[in-house]
Amino acid sequence: MISNEEKLKLAIKDSLLKLGIETSLDSIIIERSKEKIHGDYATNIAMKSAKILKKSPQNIAQDIISHLDCSAIEKVEVAGPGFINFFMKQECLSSTLQIINDLKDAYGSSNYGKRSKINVEFVSANPTGDLHLGHTRGAAIGDSICRLYSFIGFDVTREFYVNDAGNQINNLAKSINVRYHEAFSDFSLPFPEDGYHSDDIKNIAAIIKDEVGDKYLDNSFEAMQYFKTRGTELELKKLNADLKMFRVNFDVFSSELAIRNRGEVDNILKKLKPYTYIEDNATFLKTTDFMDDKDRVIIKSDGSYTYLLPDIAYHYNKLQRGFSLCIDVLGADHHGYINRMKSSLQMLGYSKDVLEIELIQMVRLFKDGKEYKMSKRTGNAVSLKELCEEVGIDAVRYFFVSRGASSHLDFDLDLASKMESSNPVFYAQYAHARLSKVLEQGKEYNYDFSGSLLNEDKEKELMKIMDDFPKEVLNAALQRAPYKMTNYIQKLATAIHEFYTLCRIVDGNNIPLTENRLALAKCAKQVMKNALNLIGVSAPERM
Repeated sequence: MISNEEKLKLAIKDSLLKLGIETSLDSIIIERSKEKIHGDYATNIAMKSAKILKKSPQNIAQDIISHLDCSAIEKVEVAGPGFINFFMKQECLSSTLQIINDLKDAYGSSNYGKRSKINVEFVSANPTGDLHLGHTRGAAIGDSICRLYSFIGFDVTREFYVNDAGNQINNLAKSINVRYHEAFSDFSLPFPEDGYHSDDIKNIAAIIKDEVGDKYLDNSFEAMQYFKTRGTELELKKLNADLKMFRVNFDVFSSELAIRNRGEVDNILKKLKPYTYIEDNATFLKTTDFMDDKDRVIIKSDGSYTYLLPDIAYHYNKLQRGFSLCIDVLGADHHGYINRMKSSLQMLGYSKDVLEIELIQMVRLFKDGKEYKMSKRTGNAVSLKELCEEVGIDAVRYFFVSRGASSHLDFDLDLASKMESSNPVFYAQYAHARLSKVLEQGKEYNYDFSGSLLNEDKEKELMKIMDDFPKEVLNAALQRAPYKMTNYIQKLATAIHEFYTLCRIVDGNNIPLTENRLALAKCAKQVMKNALNLIGVSAPERM
């Protein structure tokens, strides 16, 4: 599946080779011409080659043209200081239509990854409450990264790391214990200082009361252990339900507690021993021997582990499962975490490149022009579930990936709720729905995927944008940049709306042209659906 740009790059590379110049395809830049007079595509390669060949760019351009395979080109010309403009043959521009129709949902996919195993860990929220906006953005970006990697041929495992062994779980159990007693009208227990006040805890206490009655009113060790286990289980069940609602499904849930119980932390400690030393009764790891700015404590002076040691064991566990690359999608506050973890893995014999980390910046909500921090319903921070109820899953997913992960995101609730073209997700989905409608109107006609009659500028522009899709997918995947997909979707939507508005698609007086345009509409609808799916957004038939 070679795009028109790739065809031109290959032809130029071969022509340059005949002139004695070896160059990579990446160094040959092909751009779509903005004006019809300049053809369909253009390149500045002649100007880039001037120093090497010690000739004027115009002469080099003529030399390139004289050695060029023109089988896909109608006309080629030199313009300005040495640009080469290409006018493509009609059958070359429209050849994409048959490919799209043949591949359908697979159009844009590839075998680039060759089934290499990649692990993407994201969200990994503590099982102690609702998913907040940071988790929501991490879910949208992490899941979109997985969709993109899978689409280009990688074997992707989506993983959620459950922090079920730290102080937060102790505080969860203490909070449940208080609410459990209160469910029996016993208000004598003080609420823990670092306890969790959400309604979740009351709900869990009520469930436990229904399940076991008054069995754990004795405040025993057994009771606290049960509150830890059952509380974590119920919180995780709720988180998973919310994530599935958000169209995010995990393949693996890994438990920190299970890793500890299997002795994996002790095993890692033995492997790291050559890189440790004791100071003030605490055990330090010599991460400065590798990439870190200071050595890190892994065992405190009281004998308890810092969070780093179990995390090293967890990452070692992942790599032992055969992944060629592990990707962590984390909040921006984990910036200092990157080098200490890479250093730790190097101590265990791995390359620093086996782990890559995407840092997600914060989200701010705005409503009526003002920052919107707290839920009016609960008084707490707005949760994933509540935000989706407010503006819809599609809007949240689209907006939350529409900027690079490293950029802060201001989310305008009013804009996301608008059913008009100023709302980018509506604009894109409406393009798909419009094509669905016109295809329904033209259902009595056949489709002609030759595209031989598609000569209007807006038709050609739409075909060129659709031809770009596989390249755009590959770039977005390899750069782990779902926002590039939203940029593409907006370009595609604009081209669809212009084609729909300026070209009469169904015309009973011109059946051959109708069949060509219906084929173009069908293919454009397919590409829009494929693009939206890569960021987890639906493609509605009607709006």
